[in-house]
Parts: sequence; structure tokens; C-alpha cells
Amino acid sequence: MLILAVDTSGKHGSIALARCGPGDACQVIEVVPLAGGTFSAQLVPQIAELLKKHGFSKHDLDGFAAASGPGSFTGLRVGLAAIKALAEALGKPIAAVSLLEAVAVASAEEGKVYAALDAGRGELYVGEYEHGKITDFGEKLLTREEFLALCRGRVVVTPDLPIAEAAQQAGADVKVVERPRSDSVARLGWKRLQSGQTVAPEDLEANYIRRSDAEIFSKPSL
Repeated sequence: MLILAVDTSGKHGSIALARCGPGDACQVIEVVPLAGGTFSAQLVPQIAELLKKHGFSKHDLDGFAAASGPGSFTGLRVGLAAIKALAEALGKPIAAVSLLEAVAVASAEEGKVYAALDAGRGELYVGEYEHGKITDFGEKLLTREEFLALCRGRVVVTPDLPIAEAAQQAGADVKVVERPRSDSVARLGWKRLQSGQTVAPEDLEANYIRRSDAEIFSKPSL
């Protein structure tokens, strides 16, 4: 299967094209970086150019993988809207991938780990995973203080060095990994596509974890 993966969750994003087969066989053909702040202008043209470069058209795509969050509200909306439109037009399946899951899987740890990403404003996105599967803890938005109290004696996986240093000082066993890109999203998405864990275009939603400023500061109508 030919898979297109998109990650527009952060300041910088990327798209990846991958040829995947049975099991974990997923060969990434190319990863194309996307500059932050201009996803809406770059994304569709870059997808078209990537396919053309390797001799494909959109009709050759067999499925999609999308980073569904957490991350930038605007960035995620742009990326998911593009995937929704393509999947609906082509009638192809979509796999939604959490970036926290991608962080946890990158550690290759077998036991329970806390995957952590900087959420700004003194807060962190945190998810607990075991053997690559989310636990009952789920994914949450925690303050720095809540996170440091929680992570003592636990394994923490993060690509963010300030988080790693603070967690280590708090008594955690810290694993620093590279920040996931669209190639990681493609590999995890392929596993979901194989197992039938897909979403319809109309059901694909961003996992923001944090509410938007509009929701936080909106006044109730009288």
C-alpha cells in the first residue's frame, strides 16, 4: 500500500510518502519538511509535488495517516482538513495517530512510560503507555508541578530537553528521543490501517487535549 502521512501539529511540520507491506514492512520513500506558519499555503501543493516527483498521482494512494494532536490548533486543523478532503474524494481509509504515542513508541521501552511534550504556558501534554498501548491514565494536560510530582521513580520519554532535565532532577528515569515526524506517523498509521483501526473523513477530529483560547475566555451568553 502507498501511504501518505501528514504532521502539522507543531511550529514545523512534514509530509511523508511510504510504501508499506505485511507486518511492519513500511519503507519511507521521502519526507518533505513544511515551514511553520504557512501550512495552509504549502500543504496541498507539496503533496502534489511529492507524488509527481516519484511518479504517482493521488489515485495511487491507498491510505492516509495523520497526526491528530496534541499541538497547534491552527496547524492541526489545516492538516486534518487536507487529509479529510483527499480521503473523502478517493474513498480511502484514514488512521489517526497521537504524537504522544509516537513519542512513547520511539523509546522502545517495554514497561510503562510517561510520554511528555511541552504545551507552553507552564503546562505539559502527558500520556501513559505500556507496550505502545495507552493505559487508563490516558492523555492529559498537566501543570509542570503536577507532572514533576507524578514522574518521580517513573520512566519519562520526551524530545524536549527542558522537560527531560526537570524530570531527571525530580527523580525520573528519562529517555530523550527525537521529535516525531510524519515518517513516524506513517509507520504507526500503517499498523492501524492493517488492524482496521480507521476513521471516516467526517469523524476525523483533532485531539487538542487543551481547550482553545476562544473556549477558555468566551463569556456565556445571557
